[in-house]
Amino acid sequence: MAEILVLGISHYPPLTGQDDRMAGILKRMLQNPHLPAQLRTPEGWPVEMRAEWGDDQGTTSAARHRAELVGWMEKTRAALDDFNPDFVLIWGDDQYENFREDIIPPYSIAAYENFVFSPPTDNVWGETGKKYELAGNRQAAKMLATRLIESGFDTAYAYKPLHHPLGHAFANAVLYLDYARKGFGYPIVPFAVNCYGRKVVAQRGGMPSFDKVFDDADLDPPAPTPWRLFDLGAATAKILADSPYRVALLASSGWSHAFLTGKNHYLYPDTPADRAMYDHLCSGNYEAWRSYSGLAVEDSGQQEILNWMCLVGALSALDRQPKETGFVDTWIFNSSKTFLIAPPA
Repeated sequence: MAEILVLGISHYPPLTGQDDRMAGILKRMLQNPHLPAQLRTPEGWPVEMRAEWGDDQGTTSAARHRAELVGWMEKTRAALDDFNPDFVLIWGDDQYENFREDIIPPYSIAAYENFVFSPPTDNVWGETGKKYELAGNRQAAKMLATRLIESGFDTAYAYKPLHHPLGHAFANAVLYLDYARKGFGYPIVPFAVNCYGRKVVAQRGGMPSFDKVFDDADLDPPAPTPWRLFDLGAATAKILADSPYRVALLASSGWSHAFLTGKNHYLYPDTPADRAMYDHLCSGNYEAWRSYSGLAVEDSGQQEILNWMCLVGALSALDRQPKETGFVDTWIFNSSKTFLIAPPA
């Protein structure tokens, strides 16, 4: 039996930038002309949100938020280095990056030979024009796709990129796990999930368009159901456990996103819904995850939790509970961030 390490992190894009820009998504949402008048200024916000915003539009809080996120990234990287996998399989969402109008697969394995990508411009590391080159593992990716198809999961796969070299869910996972820039030598197998579903093309996998009100005819078909992705993750874990590879399974995403949470006027995430799922995760109540509905996911702006649905399915199949978990909540920095480390016994 192969050994498997299970990890979960966030790929939160503003972490690549400076602290004074970390609340940029909230500032964009405050430009919504449909925002109720009482929410247009901090005086109408929940008291916790006002406190996090402070008197410097969140810059001081951003430094604390960064420190907590980076601390968990370092802890996760240490677990990865201790395990020393043959490759890292990453479940991440594609937000209108590689997959666009010409094809939106429910999920797809990148069986590339290698990956070349760059950090965003004006980044916190001061890197300009830097190229990252990582190996893939085409043989393992093809084996996994084959076995999943044979198991009834009609899995898409690709040998080269379509529109984008590597989506930010995957690139940021590497950049953040190498936040200290000591190098990242592990091959990767990106496993893209269409988390954004009904908004992947309509909203281009991003922020809402304030000048357009969508109805069902404008929206896309939905994301894969939570139970199907749970079962996909379970099947993936079983296949890899029966393989010759030593594998790290990694979910890369935040959970509820403010810019997806309409019931909160796109200002802050649905933290109570995230906390409920986090409690189920920590207690090993995996059936609560599998039975979670797609409508509940959309209602709480939790589209990206579908990456973790695969991961929790893997935990269930491996009969494993996490050794360490962390929940980093926020009112002003767009999304709840969750971390998990579950090594083999």
